[in-house]
Amino acid sequence: MLVGQKIMNEVVKYKPPPPKKAGAAGAAKAVGAGGIEWRVLVVDKLGMRMVSACTKMHEISAEGITLVEDINKKREPLPTMDAIYLITPSDESVRSLIRDFENPARPMYRYAHVFFTEAIPPRIFEMLQSHKDICRRYVRTCKEINIAFLAYEAQIKTLKEINIAFLPYECQVFSLDSPDTFQCLYSPAFASIRGKHIERIAEQIATLCATLGEYPNVRYRVDWERNVDLAASVQQKLDAYKADEPTMGEGPEKARSQLLILDRGFDCVSPLLHELTLQAMAYDLLPIVNDVYRYTPGPNQADKEVLLDENDDLWVELRHEHIAVVSTQVTQNLKKFTDSKRMSSTDKSSMRDLSQMIKKMPQYQKELSKYSTHLHLAEDCMKSYQNYVDKLCRVEQDLAMGTDAEGEKIKDHMRNIVPILLDANVSNYDKVRIISLYVMIKNGISEENLTKLFTHAQLSTKHQDMVRNLSFLGINVIADSRKKIYSVPRKERITESTYQMSRWTPVIKDIMEDCIEDKLDPRHFPFLEGRAQNTNYHAPTSARYGHWHKDKAQTQVKNVPRLIIFIVGGVSMSEMRCAYEVTNSVRNWEVLVGSSHVLSPEIFLSDLGSLSKED
Repeated sequence: MLVGQKIMNEVVKYKPPPPKKAGAAGAAKAVGAGGIEWRVLVVDKLGMRMVSACTKMHEISAEGITLVEDINKKREPLPTMDAIYLITPSDESVRSLIRDFENPARPMYRYAHVFFTEAIPPRIFEMLQSHKDICRRYVRTCKEINIAFLAYEAQIKTLKEINIAFLPYECQVFSLDSPDTFQCLYSPAFASIRGKHIERIAEQIATLCATLGEYPNVRYRVDWERNVDLAASVQQKLDAYKADEPTMGEGPEKARSQLLILDRGFDCVSPLLHELTLQAMAYDLLPIVNDVYRYTPGPNQADKEVLLDENDDLWVELRHEHIAVVSTQVTQNLKKFTDSKRMSSTDKSSMRDLSQMIKKMPQYQKELSKYSTHLHLAEDCMKSYQNYVDKLCRVEQDLAMGTDAEGEKIKDHMRNIVPILLDANVSNYDKVRIISLYVMIKNGISEENLTKLFTHAQLSTKHQDMVRNLSFLGINVIADSRKKIYSVPRKERITESTYQMSRWTPVIKDIMEDCIEDKLDPRHFPFLEGRAQNTNYHAPTSARYGHWHKDKAQTQVKNVPRLIIFIVGGVSMSEMRCAYEVTNSVRNWEVLVGSSHVLSPEIFLSDLGSLSKED
C-alpha cells in the first residue's frame, strides 16, 4: 500500500509548476473532458512491475494517464502529450529516454517528467550532462535530491528520485527483481563486477527501509564473507537517508527494528523440498507464469487465466494451508456464500455443480468463478501429487529430517534413494533434488559415491552441475573433514497434528523467532559494528501493519518493531509463509522477508546449474 500511495501521490498525481514565461508552454497540451491534462506513463521493466503490482489502471486513468508504454519498445510519437517516465537510473533506460528526444523535428512527447526509482549513480548523471541540449529543451524542471542538477531548472520538466527500487511481491514479501544477483554474487566468473552489484542491491534494500520509515540495526550471517560487505554498504546508504530525514526510525519501537542479511547457503534444503501448502505446491508442480494460473473450466469451454494475487481474498486465506484441507475449505466457503444468497449447495459441491450455478446465477459469476478457480487449482495440485510426487515427498522428508515419520534415525538412506534414481518416470530435476538433499544430510560424500549416484540417475553434465555447484554456496558436496559448517539449532516442532509429508520446517522460521527473542547467536549473526542495538524494550501487543500492496483498506497503524530479512540469491515460498506465521504468533513484531527474486525449486536448480566455474 505504501508503494502504491507513493507512486500515485509523487508520480502520477504530480503537477508541475506553471511556466514562468508566457509562451514557455510550447506545443498545445492534450486536454480531455473536465480539464484533465492527458499524459503518457513510460516505464522500464522494474517500473512496469511496480505499477502493475501496486496500482490499478482505472486509478491512474482517473488522474489523466491515457497510456502506459514500455520504454524499451517501439512507440508512436505523441508530440502534444507530456510523458511521465518512471524508470531506474540504468544505462539502458536513460539511453532510451535520451533517444526519445534526439530528433528535435520529431520528439516522442511534448515534455518529459522523469522520476527515477532510486539515487542516480555518477555515470548516469554524467550521461545526462553530456546531453544538455536535450535536457534544456524537453526536461524543464529539476527537483533532484542530493544532486546539483538545478542548473537545468528551466529546461527539464521534472527530474526526481522517488526511492522505490524494490517490488512489493506480497504484503510481507518484497523482491528486488534482480535474478542476476545469484550469478553476480556466487559465481567466480563475476568477481570483477561484484562490488558494483553489491552497491546496487544495497541501494534497493535501503529504499525499502526508507519507504517503511525504518532505520534498522543491521546484522548479518558471518559464515559467508560477502554478507558483511553488503551489510556495510546498506548501512552507508541508510545513513545517507537518515541524514536527509532525521525522523527515520525514531521512537522506542522502531529503534528495535532489525535488518538481517542472509546468504542462500544458510538453508539449501527448503528451496528443494516438495512443499504441500497450496502456494508453494502450485508454483512447484503447475505451469504458473508471472503469477497467472491457466485452467479449463469445463468441457467445450475456453481456457481461463487467473492472476493469483492479494486482490483475491480466497487466495490469501488458502495459500498457506496444507493441500489436504484446501478443497474442504473451498467447499465450506462456497456453502456459506450460497446459503447467504439462498442458493442450493452441498458440503461436497463438484466443479460441475459450480459450473451449473454460474450459468443459473450470472449475477454471482465473479464470486462463484473464484471458488471454481481454487477447486481446479487444488485438484490440479492433487493430480500431480498422486501421480508420483507422494513417494518423493516421503523420501525427501526422511532425508531432510534424518529420521522417519516415527522419529527413528535412518541408518541407510540409499535403500530409499536408489529406486527413485533408477525410475525412468522420475524427472531429472527431481533426481537432482534427491541427490542434493542426500549430499547435504551427509555433509558431503566421496567423489566415487557421487559419481555412482549420477550414474544410477543417468544425469547429464548440466544436471550434475546443479549438485556440484552447491559448493559455491558453501555446502560440502565432496566430504571435507576440515570444513565445518555451522547449523542453527533446530526447534522440535513435530506434534500429533503434523502431517507426515510436511515434517520439515524452514530454518528461517527458527532464525526469525530467535532474532525476535534475542536468542540468535551473535558469533554467527553479529550486528554491524558502530551501531548500538536496542532490543530490550518490549512492545505491547498490537495489530499487524505495514501493508504496501494495492487494494487493501487502510488499517489502524500501531507502532511495532520490524524484522526485515533479506536473502541473497532467492527466497522460497515456504520461507515466505514463515514471515506470516511468525508475525501472527508473536503479534508484537512484524516480519518482512525478501530477496533478489522469488524461487521455485526449478528456478533454484536452474540458477545453480548456470553458475560458471571460470575465474
